[in-house]
Amino acid sequence: MKLNRYLQVLIALLAAALIIFVGVKTRNALEEYNYIGKASTKRDTIAVSGTGKVSATPNVAILHLGVKDDGKTVKAVQTQNTQKMNQIIAALKVMGIKPKDLQTSNYSIYPKYDYTNGRQDIVGYTVSQNIQIKVRKLGSIGGILAKAGELGMNQTSGVQFTIDDPQALKVEARNKAINDAKQKARDLAGTLGIHLFKVVSFSETPQNIRPPIVPFVHTMNLAAENVRSLPSPQIEAGSRDVVSNVTITYEVR
Repeated sequence: MKLNRYLQVLIALLAAALIIFVGVKTRNALEEYNYIGKASTKRDTIAVSGTGKVSATPNVAILHLGVKDDGKTVKAVQTQNTQKMNQIIAALKVMGIKPKDLQTSNYSIYPKYDYTNGRQDIVGYTVSQNIQIKVRKLGSIGGILAKAGELGMNQTSGVQFTIDDPQALKVEARNKAINDAKQKARDLAGTLGIHLFKVVSFSETPQNIRPPIVPFVHTMNLAAENVRSLPSPQIEAGSRDVVSNVTITYEVR
C-alpha cells in the first residue's frame, strides 16, 4: 500500500513537471514566431535638425476699416452710419475691389449713458460698423485709405500683408531644410566615424506665416474738409519669410 502511494506521488510530480515543460516550450515557440523575419527594435540612431528659409514679397493686403457714429436715436444714428458705410463699399467696388474680397466683420449698436446724481440715463446711441477688405493690388492701398477717410471712415486697425497661396513657398522651404539636415548628418557621420543607413523618422515644425502689421491709422473725429486735404499714405509691403524646421533620425552603424 505504501509503495502504491509513493508511486502515485511520483506520477503526479512527473505530470506537473511535464505540464510546466510543455508550457515553457509553447511560450518560447510563440515568442520566436513573433520575431521571425523582423528586425530588432533596438537601433543605434542619430537625430539632426535642419532649417530652410524662403523670402517673398507679399501679394495681398488685409485692411480693417470702420465707421463709428453717435446720435440721439437708434434710427437717426443707424441711418447716418449705414449711409457712410454704403458709400465706402460702393467706392471700393469702383476702385476694383471684388465683392468676394469684402466682408462685414462687426456691426454693433449700444446706448450711451449719463451718470448724474446717482441716476443712469440713456442720452444717445453709438453705431459701429467694420469691414475687412482683401486688397490684391498693393499699389491701391493708399488711395483706398484716402477715399475711405473722405467718405467718413474714422476707424482702422492696421494693414496686414500676407501671401495669398504660400504652399509652393512652404515646399521650397521644406526642401531646403531637408537638404540642410542631410548635410549636417553627413558631416557628423564623418566626424564621429559612423555610417548612415536608412531614415527611421522625420518631423517638421508647423510653418507659421504671420502677416506683419503696419501701425494703426486713426482718423477719428476729423472734419471731412480736413480729411480731403490729406495725401494718400505711402504703404510699403516689405518681404515675408517662410521658414521650415525639420528633424531627421537616421539609423547608424
